[in-house]
Amino acid sequence: MSKIPGLIATLTAALVLAGCPSKPVEEEAPPPAPAPVTGTDVGRGGVGTTGIGAPGGYSAADLNDPRSPLFQRIIYFDYDQSEILPQFVEVLRAHASYLAGNSKARLVLEGHADERGTREYNLALGDQRADAVRRFLVAEGAASGRIDTLSFGEERPADPNHSESAWALNRRVELVY
Repeated sequence: MSKIPGLIATLTAALVLAGCPSKPVEEEAPPPAPAPVTGTDVGRGGVGTTGIGAPGGYSAADLNDPRSPLFQRIIYFDYDQSEILPQFVEVLRAHASYLAGNSKARLVLEGHADERGTREYNLALGDQRADAVRRFLVAEGAASGRIDTLSFGEERPADPNHSESAWALNRRVELVY
């Protein structure tokens, strides 16, 4: 019986420590977007004052406007990961808003991986990445029935070279309207 209070104290301490956040491990940042996105404060938690970004306020023309966050249609991922990086959250929120406000819009999310790993593994990883983006968009208000996912794995590299910078460009999901 005398061991029970000590066991309870040990378990309580373990639970408290398990709930404490740890400092995230810093990894190599993904490459910058192929085209600059201006007119927004992407990565700082909000949209700019240009009027672009009002919920449901996007039109098909914004997809081709470099000032619009909808112009950015490539989401990059860390090596061997399918979690959405913070710098892409506002861009994806803009796409979710566009989809929610435009009932005829359809989207295909094309998942990709770099060449490392087996073909089967990379197809599964591309699928996981596309599905992560899909879940995010649906959680932000986009209709799930208008979003399809597709994985190409390593089959369609953005950069065919064999270097870390090339691999970083290949770890992506492309949003295709």
